Amino acid sequence: MQDICIESPLAGELIELSKVKDVGFSNGAMGRGAAVKPIDGKVYAPFDGVVEVLFPTMHAIGLKSMTGIDILIHIGFDTVKLAGQYFTAHVKQGDRVSKGQMLVEFDLAAIENAGYDTTTVIVVTNSADYTTITLLLGDTIIKSIGGETNVKDSIPDNMVKEEYVAAEILKYIGGKSNIRSVEHCATRLRLILKDKSQINEKSIENIDGVKGQFFAAAQFQIILGTGFVDKVYAVIVRDSESLAGSSNNETAYQEMTMLQKISRTLGDVFVPIIPVLVATGIFMGLRGMAQSLGIQFSENFLRMSQILTDTAFAFLPALVTWSTMKKFGGTPVIGIVLGLMLVAPQLPNAYAVASGDAQVISMSIFGLTVPVVGYQGSVLPALVLGILAAKLQKWFKSFVPDVLDLIITPFMTLFISMLIGILVVGPIMHSVESNIFSAVKAFLDLPFGLGGLVVGGLHQVIVVTGVHHVFNALEIELLATTGQDAFNAIITGAIVAQGGAALAVALKTKNPKKRSLYISSVIPAFLGITEPAIFGINLRFVKPFIYALIGGAAAGMAASLMHLAGTGMGITVIPGTLLYMNHLLEYLFVNAIGFGVAFTLTFMLFKQSE
Repeated sequence: MQDICIESPLAGELIELSKVKDVGFSNGAMGRGAAVKPIDGKVYAPFDGVVEVLFPTMHAIGLKSMTGIDILIHIGFDTVKLAGQYFTAHVKQGDRVSKGQMLVEFDLAAIENAGYDTTTVIVVTNSADYTTITLLLGDTIIKSIGGETNVKDSIPDNMVKEEYVAAEILKYIGGKSNIRSVEHCATRLRLILKDKSQINEKSIENIDGVKGQFFAAAQFQIILGTGFVDKVYAVIVRDSESLAGSSNNETAYQEMTMLQKISRTLGDVFVPIIPVLVATGIFMGLRGMAQSLGIQFSENFLRMSQILTDTAFAFLPALVTWSTMKKFGGTPVIGIVLGLMLVAPQLPNAYAVASGDAQVISMSIFGLTVPVVGYQGSVLPALVLGILAAKLQKWFKSFVPDVLDLIITPFMTLFISMLIGILVVGPIMHSVESNIFSAVKAFLDLPFGLGGLVVGGLHQVIVVTGVHHVFNALEIELLATTGQDAFNAIITGAIVAQGGAALAVALKTKNPKKRSLYISSVIPAFLGITEPAIFGINLRFVKPFIYALIGGAAAGMAASLMHLAGTGMGITVIPGTLLYMNHLLEYLFVNAIGFGVAFTLTFMLFKQSE
């Protein structure tokens, strides 16, 4: 890698490439360089070299220097439509030229009078071969640092990294005054801004520490990585009580599509429950591994382990109603009690009914026979009941006097919700849930692994749209009903495939600094977090993302063919091994397929110039 310096081939005003109107040039897609607002219509050779390309319309010329520098000089925007009018070429393709030799003349005034912008772009088309590209025009100097377009600036030695990144983000989003609300998740800073036009996306991506940026779910999301995002968030909201206490939910919901609203709601309800189910799945995996190794446990030890693994699912409706009440503004403890009512010991246990050890209770109400049963392991009855109870509680609070609120509101909320839940919502939603579950399971069990192929191939596309939280309820239902999560086994290959494709891009990247940045985006994918790899690398170049989808489809098909399923949910790839202790080799094989296909296709077919 080396530094190069090129004198401008035109006289005029040298300007930054990012300020030109043509996006194809301003975003660096054609290479790094600068632009000139010309004051006359003469283009000279900036070095000794060869005319490699001269367009018939003479509005663009490509040169190669004796030292291997490739540059494109593009005169004006859309001037190709002039079909050569007002242009005169003094060289032809293949000619050797000397520095200072006139290449092309054009009638500046005539072209501008015809309505065309004459801003001339000078880009180095093999930018990746050079660290620093400097363009000179008189006393003006424009530098582009890095082996590729959009290389990030270094953090000053005298600044803490999170301080620097937060300051740069604020600078390129229009400052704190442009923020309506700000939150963060495990890897991303989520911003809702007053004026989106103030965002400089390219400059934000160039910040050292930023792994990518995108709009999703009505929010501007900046990928910073696990742990680091907390630090940057803390700096941004520091000394600003309004931002520290802000929430994106209400503003974001107003701008979401209906599907995004449903997905976000399900995510808000089920995400708080997932850590418990992750822990439960790990307990099951460890116990299964020990038993597969021939380790014998005493009856009491097994009983204690069953308490660890079975409790969360036995009382799953209580977890769901608690989280739902909290999400919809009700009292969470009322949600817990309602959920426990759905699995009260006075009701026939759902698992016992399914095994034939208990009978459903039939109750006659207004001439209708209603089946009454416990809802152990059910999700939809608890979800809908939690929403209804939260709305009902708010309704009572709207007119019950404060002095009686503590007594009347909880009593009436619990009484009415219990009756509705057990006699109406429970039977209806349990039937709906059973039908949905049967359809999903049938799809996943399609012959030849077709269900896994489709899910594995499309899962990360759904992640990009931001509506992937809808799968949380499905996975919880799979675990509660079957004790295993086949969906997790399918998507782990899709996740590692994104990491495989991104790693291939990183290894093909010549610039050491850019390569290290790419690798830092790859690592989270092997821990189950794909956003840095997707938005920082794969989607930016498009083809690696497609190759990763192919890898995910192949891995998903393999998982389906082997009937692979995890003992829990919420973790994949390397951490996910804890859920597959009984089938570790099969799990590693599925991940190897996803990684191998995506990596190989990307490494073999993706060209770094793309």
